[in-house]
Amino acid sequence: MSHPSRWLAVLRILVGLYFVKALWTKLDLVFLGGFFPWLGVEPRWIEAMPQIVTRQAAENPILWYKAFLEHTVLPNSVLFAKMIAWAETLVGLGLTLGLFAGLSAIGAFWLSLNYGLASQHMAPASFGFHYMLLSVLPVLFLARSGRAWGLDGWLAWRWPGAWFTRRPFA
Repeated sequence: MSHPSRWLAVLRILVGLYFVKALWTKLDLVFLGGFFPWLGVEPRWIEAMPQIVTRQAAENPILWYKAFLEHTVLPNSVLFAKMIAWAETLVGLGLTLGLFAGLSAIGAFWLSLNYGLASQHMAPASFGFHYMLLSVLPVLFLARSGRAWGLDGWLAWRWPGAWFTRRPFA
């Protein structure tokens, strides 16, 4: 294979685009004070998230995770809906742009692990997709995939040896 770092960059960008879709599906432009444009979590997502989690918890065979969903996530659903929307957007942008791709890969791994635990009993396709992400994201982290076609490479060139060009950031 020629230029494996570039193929890892393609994989990083594609995984990043999967997560960055939260920008369209979970965030919306709101106006602070009726004038100042700002990105905010879409009310439709805040309303839908508890229903999704309730379905995921209903027959979840992993009892400790079911308890987590029912006793932690559902009572704090507005907070978790906002955290999920922003986390997906940030890891998606980080992976797509190759900016702090190491941290982004760790964050995406954490999100994928939780999505997999929540939905693995619901559909075989969901099970396979999340575990595929769980196998790809450590590779993106370990290979420092943001160095090729990413802003991490530019930062490492511009400020060699800086703290933000080392793991776990880049």
